[in-house]
Amino acid sequence: ISPVPPYSREQPIFTTRAHVFQIDPSTKKNWVPASKQAVTVSYFYDSTRNSYRIISVDGAKVIINSTITPNMTFTKTSQKFGQWADSRANTVFGLGFPSEQQLTKFAEKFQEVKEAAKLARDRSQEKIETSSNHSQESGRETPSSTRASSVNGTDDEKASHGGPAEAHLKSENDKLKIALAQSSTNVKKWETELQTLRESNARLSTALQESAASIEHWKKQFSACKEENDQLRGKIEELEEQCNEINKEKERNAQLSRRLQELETELQDKELELEELRKQGEIVPQLVSECESVSQQLQAAEKKNKDLEEKVRTLRTEVEESKHRQTNLKTELKNFLDVLDGKIDELQDFRQGLSKLGVDN
Repeated sequence: ISPVPPYSREQPIFTTRAHVFQIDPSTKKNWVPASKQAVTVSYFYDSTRNSYRIISVDGAKVIINSTITPNMTFTKTSQKFGQWADSRANTVFGLGFPSEQQLTKFAEKFQEVKEAAKLARDRSQEKIETSSNHSQESGRETPSSTRASSVNGTDDEKASHGGPAEAHLKSENDKLKIALAQSSTNVKKWETELQTLRESNARLSTALQESAASIEHWKKQFSACKEENDQLRGKIEELEEQCNEINKEKERNAQLSRRLQELETELQDKELELEELRKQGEIVPQLVSECESVSQQLQAAEKKNKDLEEKVRTLRTEVEESKHRQTNLKTELKNFLDVLDGKIDELQDFRQGLSKLGVDN
């Protein structure tokens, strides 16, 4: 609830901003912050009561409501901090200003308002005394000459007392005019600030709408990125499967290479055996005639061996190309192994025949 009702004649005559503090009621030494940030602190003048107040509101909370009396004193405790005691509120208020200049202005206004409050109190006491004197004179019963003299004397007293009162009233009216001008200036300033706040509010509303639109846009972008991420994950899984297949093919190639080396080793062994057979044929010249058929068979075997060598070369070429034709190579290799086993069996039979022929001879 605002401390200044809308129907009151109380008007602001000076406004500033400061951080508000109150003395700790338990220790009477430490300051307790009454506001989290700088708030508006204003001097108000009540024309009906002829009184002055310092009022500050933080949101919906009234943190200062101090009526200024002639006995109050505003004390500067530092370059940017001042305080005053309020006996009616039973506390001490402290204000922290952003600059020393603002503190000086507030202190000067405090002194000015204090003097105005003192003048208002003195004037009210003079009015009370004057009214009491008038009531006493009107209650007396005197002759007409005495009453006339008393009335004249009263007029003289009025004339004598009227000068200072009119001077006070004039000075008070001048101060009220200044306060009214300041209040009008403050009203215009507040209207400007209100318009600025409305424009800021409009800009904030526009920015909020734009941010909401941006949020929707980013939500769509996020959904698209999420779908794309899911697709990429699927592709990564496919690539991982392909890598696994490639690793398996590499293992198969390694197995084929080992098998090829084994076949080459076996072929070398067969060549050594053939070389030994040639030496044995040279050592036994008497068996030439009988071994013609054997030589023919040997030539046929050599031809077959050359065919086998050619097939081995072909197999090497096919192994080199097996990276691109791995599926067909397995079948061809199996067929080749079958043929090679048959040839090996034929060679073994041929060797046994030669051995038997040698035994018979």
